[in-house]
Amino acid sequence: MKQSITLLILILISVQSMAQGELRLKLWTDGEPKENEAPEEEKELSKDGEIYRFENVSEAELFVSFPDRENNTGAAVVICPGGGYLHEAAKHEGFQLADFLNENGVTAIVLKYRLPYGDPDIPLMDGQEAIRYVRSKASEWNINPNKIGIAGASAGGHLAAFVSSQFDEPIVTDSKLKDISCRPDFSLLLYPVISFDEKIGHMGSRKRLIGETNDWKIARKYSNEYHVSDNTPPTFIVLADNDRSVPPQNSICYYLALKEHNIPAEMHIYSQGGHGFGMRDNNIPTDNWENLFIDWLGQLKIEGED
Repeated sequence: MKQSITLLILILISVQSMAQGELRLKLWTDGEPKENEAPEEEKELSKDGEIYRFENVSEAELFVSFPDRENNTGAAVVICPGGGYLHEAAKHEGFQLADFLNENGVTAIVLKYRLPYGDPDIPLMDGQEAIRYVRSKASEWNINPNKIGIAGASAGGHLAAFVSSQFDEPIVTDSKLKDISCRPDFSLLLYPVISFDEKIGHMGSRKRLIGETNDWKIARKYSNEYHVSDNTPPTFIVLADNDRSVPPQNSICYYLALKEHNIPAEMHIYSQGGHGFGMRDNNIPTDNWENLFIDWLGQLKIEGED
């Protein structure tokens, strides 16, 4: 009898989870194309039952949450939390943003991407594959395949900008989803790391991604402002003027590159907010950036949309 009750409880929990629309999936269902051994065991740090940080990530996963069916706009966003390619700030740059997007009719996919550990292409291939994966699930998840965007904060913004500007040269060419485009339809960049130019770049992110090298050819490859093209998707950028971690010039140089190629873009530079404000309630104007993004997304004209 006790076993039957326990089984019933487990079934009810499972049904409740599905009703809330939460899925946790491996990104690479056939195993990662490259291995990257973390220096320590992978960790999920939680408080009050909520994950707030991923550490020592060596397996990529997707955390998928859906809007109410009657509120579904058909749009979806892959979210890349920041953390300087050292860890991933899963809460205020991940799950809290996902909740907000769901409330506004957008399917949200938090990407727990693998950290580089000596191979700069590891997190970037995860970003590209995440777009392919979500697009492959468009029909099943009630998503418009032409309304799939990517968002990233800080180093996650570097990852999102890389996927947005360098999708024409996929890192993995033998993915089982290789025939599906990895180009996002729009981008959201929060105080992003963009450039690895020593004058303006975030050197912590640069060091963890490409190492100690001073070879500009390598650094330039991962400096996203040099890879914007006529096909880079429309972009929404948010930052604070008093950001002391990632200089505002990162966002500005990317915006200017977008304008050189006539890419629709909107950029908001708040006077206060510093770095890493994400979805935190700081009782300052940056608290409203997410509503501005929803307004922009609603006005965005995307070819092939429903």
